[in-house]
Amino acid sequence: MTSPPLRPVLAELSLEHLPTTQFTSGSLPVHAVGDELVLKFYPAEEAAEARVESAALTTLDGRLSVSTPSLEATGTSEGWHYVLMRRVPGLGLDTVWDTLSEDERRQVCERVGAVAAELHAVPERPGALAHDWAAFVRGRREVVMDYHRRQELPAAWLDLVPAFLDDVDLSTASPVFLHTELLREHVLVRHDGRRWTVSGLIDFEPSMLGAAEYEFVAASVYLAGGDPVRWRSFLRGYGHTAAHPGEEFARRCLAYTVLHRYSSLRRYLTWMPVPDEPSLDELARLWFG
Repeated sequence: MTSPPLRPVLAELSLEHLPTTQFTSGSLPVHAVGDELVLKFYPAEEAAEARVESAALTTLDGRLSVSTPSLEATGTSEGWHYVLMRRVPGLGLDTVWDTLSEDERRQVCERVGAVAAELHAVPERPGALAHDWAAFVRGRREVVMDYHRRQELPAAWLDLVPAFLDDVDLSTASPVFLHTELLREHVLVRHDGRRWTVSGLIDFEPSMLGAAEYEFVAASVYLAGGDPVRWRSFLRGYGHTAAHPGEEFARRCLAYTVLHRYSSLRRYLTWMPVPDEPSLDELARLWFG
């Protein structure tokens, strides 16, 4: 990947006088511009992601109880697309996670669950995010075996996938506004003098309209990290108050884990709880029950 045209874009935006710092995390080139702005670049082949992010930021501005970046400008330069946005105050949850007590971690998971519920309740359906959800799921189903084979998922698990997916009903989903990547690095937190609180949510280029359970993949695997109490805290914040969310719910969540476009079931098995013998039904219970 060639370097994005940072200086020409800054000049075009009359921001060339501000200092810049490139963020080291993430898959796309992102630069802090001064203290209040962020400039994100997308290569030509990811033009759709630029449109999705700008549409998501426009739709969500002021809509959630935590901050999201405000859109300032969009454009193209030298084959690259860019989005200029306001910087959301706070630190990435991933940078402070190891310093949190277990009680603080559970509180953060519960708060993120509440924010996810707010996001899913947003009624607008931006055109850039709209697509045929059923067709998306079918497309993922068609490539799922090759996908996980390339990910080097052990055969003992891979061989279970077709029958498991055939037995899970994903046809009744009512699409909602999804972030799809509720990773700790996408959740921003601030310290209020007593404790860490969730202050923002960033990185909306993978957003889409789809089944709510698709959101819960990253929430369980990355945010809660396999801890059942943290996972239940997230669900409680989301609004699932029952002692157990139900077997079919858990199986749908695992089905979307297998089908997720960024899934790596092989890696998840290295840190998430696993049964003594390969069983996707048991895995659903352990990860999402």
